[in-house]
Amino acid sequence: MSMSAAGEGDQMKVIIVGGVAGGATAAARIRRLDETAEIIVFERSGFVSYANCGLPYYIGGVIDDRRALTLQTPEGFKRRYAADIRVRSEVTAIDAAQKTVTVRDTESGREYTEKYDKLLLSPGAVPTRPGIPGADGKRVFTLRTVEDTLGIRAFIDSDRPRSAVILGGGYIGLEMAENLSRAGMTVTVVQRPGQLLNNALDFDMASFVHAELRSKGVKLLLGAEAEAAEETDGGVVLRLKGGGSVSADMLLAAVGVTPDTALARSAGIETGIKGGIVVNDRMETTVKDIYAVGDAVCVRHAVSGREALIPLAGPANKQGRIAADNICGRDSRYLGSMGSSVIKIFDITAAVTGLTEKAAERAGFDCERIVLSPPSHAEYYPGARSMTVKMVFEKGSMRLLGAQIVGGEGADKRIDVLATAIRAGMRADELKDLELAYAPPYSSAKDPVNMAGFMAENIASGLVKQFHWDETEALPKDGSVTLLDVRTPGEYSKGHAEGFVNIPVDELRERLGEIDRTKPVYVMCQSGIRSYISCRILAAEGFDCSNFSGGYRFYKCVTEEKVASQSLYPCGMEK
Repeated sequence: MSMSAAGEGDQMKVIIVGGVAGGATAAARIRRLDETAEIIVFERSGFVSYANCGLPYYIGGVIDDRRALTLQTPEGFKRRYAADIRVRSEVTAIDAAQKTVTVRDTESGREYTEKYDKLLLSPGAVPTRPGIPGADGKRVFTLRTVEDTLGIRAFIDSDRPRSAVILGGGYIGLEMAENLSRAGMTVTVVQRPGQLLNNALDFDMASFVHAELRSKGVKLLLGAEAEAAEETDGGVVLRLKGGGSVSADMLLAAVGVTPDTALARSAGIETGIKGGIVVNDRMETTVKDIYAVGDAVCVRHAVSGREALIPLAGPANKQGRIAADNICGRDSRYLGSMGSSVIKIFDITAAVTGLTEKAAERAGFDCERIVLSPPSHAEYYPGARSMTVKMVFEKGSMRLLGAQIVGGEGADKRIDVLATAIRAGMRADELKDLELAYAPPYSSAKDPVNMAGFMAENIASGLVKQFHWDETEALPKDGSVTLLDVRTPGEYSKGHAEGFVNIPVDELRERLGEIDRTKPVYVMCQSGIRSYISCRILAAEGFDCSNFSGGYRFYKCVTEEKVASQSLYPCGMEK
């Protein structure tokens, strides 16, 4: 039998501000722990629990039935969890001393107060409006709620726009770019940083995303900053700083989200970075008996240990459960978030967990990176597609810090394994010891995660040295070092890095006399496998050699943003 936190035998009254992920999860968990508690959920919109992440796919027509977006109706939630669900109800004030909230019915305008024993804030975040003139125009949209979605869909159905400009290249921006493109529109993405998914991927991995979008006809204006939006006769013009403009029939502002914390601040609750609500690991705010969860709260990054805002559905759901446990007198702790996420972009998947290389460096880690391009499953079984894996770990300790994967099938599976490894505190080289499920349709006997572990071990033990794409341009071209491409002559003739000469790996032992033993040798192949074999041959003969991380396939995509083939032989040769 559960015991409410209000005291044995007393009925506890819990008010939850905001539904969707964190609030709805907390309400359901509280009911499962305490059958007697009075639970009231106030939700500003007309939907208590809906699939935020599915909204772009309804706009694009992938999801046909709008009812599929609603995870629970207010009526269904009330029947199952005996909770009082009040939609279109906005909490406008909190009196922490009197333990009351002021509520406004947004349909009637009526205001009233409710007392609480425990208060849970799950206000989420709101789309950040770009601070430019014209951002509130009738053809300028944001996407966060079901109402936003229905408004965009209604505009598309009525006005039949043929073009769209998207301001912002994050998750929502790219999902909308795909869905609007599939709906027949010409799409342009304007992004202030010089890459898309700036907070999720390093530039080198984002290059694969750039290439994919461009191959599908999406125009990218990277490193471009908006100055103003002006509505014209039947359209909108986005003017850019430094000159230039983009014209379209509609504009979607997707420049990020801002924690919705005005209510919390007015109640005297402490806020942190970007105004996020400060909570401890029990999801308690700095005001007694008030908890907070979801996109509005500051959390501890599980890898860097730093305060962070990580607006993702998974963490919000977990936080809702933890807050509910503590409200009901249990002792649950939130261990922080690693920002694990995945996104579909036309025919590729981009997935990330932990820290990117640039984030690790900002956090003060002395880190190393490896890049590999393994197949999604056994190469001899039909349908194998290559993915590109970038793994970041700390030098010396070998602590696994983060990973990024761009590819097709299997990318999500491997990022989840790596996320688990990071949470478990594994070293990068220990990945080689993981026993992962294998059958030809699903994986290889040496899974991509195992391969990453082998590579990390080789680097840590000094068996191989490596160099990277962003170091290649600075390599001397004056003959003081040997730049060696060990692919086949046919591959080499189709393109190679500047200054690299060709000796195929299978001819290398017989042609060692052509290489000056007194000079360092930098070796490149298509994927990194043949160049690694070549480095072992050279090292055994006393050469000072370094292997190129990722191979020419990776180099070409990063430096030229060409779509990389995903149909390869194990050595990296294209089929």
